[in-house]
Amino acid sequence: MSISNEALQKLVQEIETQAIQAQQQISTVKSQIAVKQREIRMLQLTSSEVSTLPADTPVYEGVGKMFVFSPTAEVDKRLKTETTELKSDVENLGKKLQYLETTYKNSREHIDQIFKSGGR
Repeated sequence: MSISNEALQKLVQEIETQAIQAQQQISTVKSQIAVKQREIRMLQLTSSEVSTLPADTPVYEGVGKMFVFSPTAEVDKRLKTETTELKSDVENLGKKLQYLETTYKNSREHIDQIFKSGGR
Protein backbone atom coordinates (compact mmCIF):
# COMPACT_ATOMS: atom_id res chain seq x y z
CA MET A 1 0.00 0.00 0.00
CA SER A 2 1.57 3.21 -1.14
CA ILE A 3 0.51 6.72 -0.20
CA SER A 4 0.82 9.48 -2.77
CA ASN A 5 3.37 12.20 -2.10
CA GLU A 6 0.66 14.86 -1.79
CA ALA A 7 -1.31 12.85 0.77
CA LEU A 8 1.87 12.07 2.68
CA GLN A 9 2.93 15.71 2.68
CA LYS A 10 -0.52 16.77 3.90
CA LEU A 11 -0.44 14.14 6.67
CA VAL A 12 3.01 15.22 7.84
CA GLN A 13 1.92 18.86 7.78
CA GLU A 14 -1.15 18.12 9.93
CA ILE A 15 0.89 16.14 12.45
CA GLU A 16 3.52 18.89 12.54
CA THR A 17 0.83 21.50 13.18
CA GLN A 18 -0.55 19.39 16.02
CA ALA A 19 2.94 19.03 17.52
CA ILE A 20 3.58 22.79 17.33
CA GLN A 21 0.24 23.58 18.98
CA ALA A 22 0.96 21.07 21.75
CA GLN A 23 4.40 22.58 22.30
CA GLN A 24 2.95 26.10 22.55
CA GLN A 25 0.28 24.94 24.99
CA ILE A 26 2.93 23.13 27.06
CA SER A 27 4.84 26.37 27.59
CA THR A 28 1.62 28.22 28.45
CA VAL A 29 0.58 25.58 31.00
CA LYS A 30 4.05 25.55 32.56
CA SER A 31 3.94 29.31 33.05
CA GLN A 32 0.42 29.07 34.53
CA ILE A 33 1.63 26.42 36.98
CA ALA A 34 4.57 28.63 37.99
CA VAL A 35 2.26 31.62 38.59
CA LYS A 36 -0.16 29.58 40.70
CA GLN A 37 2.66 28.03 42.72
CA ARG A 38 4.01 31.52 43.42
CA GLU A 39 0.55 32.63 44.56
CA ILE A 40 0.27 29.57 46.81
CA ARG A 41 3.61 30.40 48.41
CA MET A 42 2.57 34.02 49.00
CA LEU A 43 -0.72 32.91 50.56
CA GLN A 44 1.07 30.42 52.80
CA LEU A 45 3.53 33.07 53.97
CA THR A 46 0.71 35.52 54.64
CA SER A 47 -1.25 32.84 56.50
CA SER A 48 1.73 31.95 58.67
CA GLU A 49 2.24 35.64 59.52
CA VAL A 50 -1.45 36.16 60.34
CA SER A 51 -1.54 33.03 62.54
CA THR A 52 1.34 34.37 64.66
CA LEU A 53 -0.63 37.53 65.50
CA PRO A 54 -2.58 37.72 68.77
CA ALA A 55 -6.32 37.12 68.30
CA ASP A 56 -7.25 40.72 69.18
CA THR A 57 -4.90 42.29 66.62
CA PRO A 58 -6.79 44.41 64.08
CA VAL A 59 -6.26 43.11 60.53
CA TYR A 60 -7.17 45.11 57.45
CA GLU A 61 -7.63 43.85 53.90
CA GLY A 62 -7.31 45.95 50.80
CA VAL A 63 -10.53 46.44 48.85
CA GLY A 64 -9.96 48.63 45.83
CA LYS A 65 -8.44 51.86 47.14
CA MET A 66 -9.47 51.37 50.75
CA PHE A 67 -8.80 49.01 53.63
CA VAL A 68 -11.53 47.16 55.51
CA PHE A 69 -11.26 45.63 58.98
CA SER A 70 -11.53 41.83 59.01
CA PRO A 71 -11.30 39.47 61.99
CA THR A 72 -8.04 37.49 62.07
CA ALA A 73 -9.86 34.13 61.96
CA GLU A 74 -11.82 35.19 58.88
CA VAL A 75 -8.68 36.32 57.07
CA ASP A 76 -6.88 33.08 57.90
CA LYS A 77 -9.88 31.02 56.74
CA ARG A 78 -10.00 32.92 53.42
CA LEU A 79 -6.26 32.44 52.88
CA LYS A 80 -6.55 28.68 53.49
CA THR A 81 -9.54 28.42 51.13
CA GLU A 82 -7.69 30.28 48.37
CA THR A 83 -4.63 28.06 48.89
CA THR A 84 -6.76 24.92 48.56
CA GLU A 85 -8.36 26.22 45.36
CA LEU A 86 -4.97 27.08 43.86
CA LYS A 87 -3.57 23.65 44.74
CA SER A 88 -6.52 22.08 42.95
CA ASP A 89 -5.84 24.30 39.92
CA VAL A 90 -2.17 23.29 39.91
CA GLU A 91 -3.14 19.61 40.05
CA ASN A 92 -5.51 20.04 37.09
CA LEU A 93 -2.87 21.95 35.14
CA GLY A 94 -0.40 19.14 35.88
CA LYS A 95 -2.80 16.63 34.32
CA LYS A 96 -3.24 18.90 31.30
CA LEU A 97 0.53 19.24 31.00
CA GLN A 98 0.98 15.48 31.05
CA TYR A 99 -1.66 15.09 28.31
CA LEU A 100 -0.02 17.76 26.14
CA GLU A 101 3.44 16.24 26.58
CA THR A 102 2.07 12.85 25.54
CA THR A 103 0.38 14.42 22.51
CA TYR A 104 3.60 16.15 21.50
CA LYS A 105 5.65 12.97 21.95
CA ASN A 106 3.18 10.91 19.91
CA SER A 107 3.15 13.50 17.12
CA ARG A 108 6.94 13.45 16.94
CA GLU A 109 6.96 9.64 16.88
CA HIS A 110 4.42 9.57 14.04
CA ILE A 111 6.46 12.00 11.98
CA ASP A 112 9.63 9.94 12.58
CA GLN A 113 7.77 6.78 11.61
CA ILE A 114 6.56 8.32 8.36
CA PHE A 115 10.06 9.46 7.42
CA LYS A 116 11.63 6.12 8.36
CA SER A 117 9.10 4.15 6.32
CA GLY A 118 9.71 6.44 3.37
CA GLY A 119 6.02 6.93 2.79
CA ARG A 120 5.24 3.28 2.11
